[in-house]
Amino acid sequence: MSDLSRSDVEKIAYLARLELTEAEKALYQRQLSAILHYAERLNELELDDVPPTAHAISQQNVMREDVVETPLSMDDVLFNAPQTAQDQFVVQAILDE
Repeated sequence: MSDLSRSDVEKIAYLARLELTEAEKALYQRQLSAILHYAERLNELELDDVPPTAHAISQQNVMREDVVETPLSMDDVLFNAPQTAQDQFVVQAILDE
C-alpha cells in the first residue's frame, strides 16, 4: 500500500469536520500512513483454520431453570416497607403539579 497523499488527509479531515494546519496535515499524513502499513501486515497472517468468533473466549449464558413457586403473601411483601396504604408502598412525591 502506498502512503496517503496530502489530498487524502484533507478529505479525511473534511469528513471528520477537522480544521488542520499545514504542520498537522503533514504529521497526520505520516501517522495515518504508518497505521495503514501496520494494518496491512495483518493480511500476512494465516487464518484459514481459524473459525470466525464474536469473542476472544467462548461465552455462554448461565441461566437457572424457571421454577414456579408460591408467591409471597401481601403481608410478607410489605413487611419492611416504611409506610403502606391500601396494600401498596407509600413513597414521597418527587414531582409537584
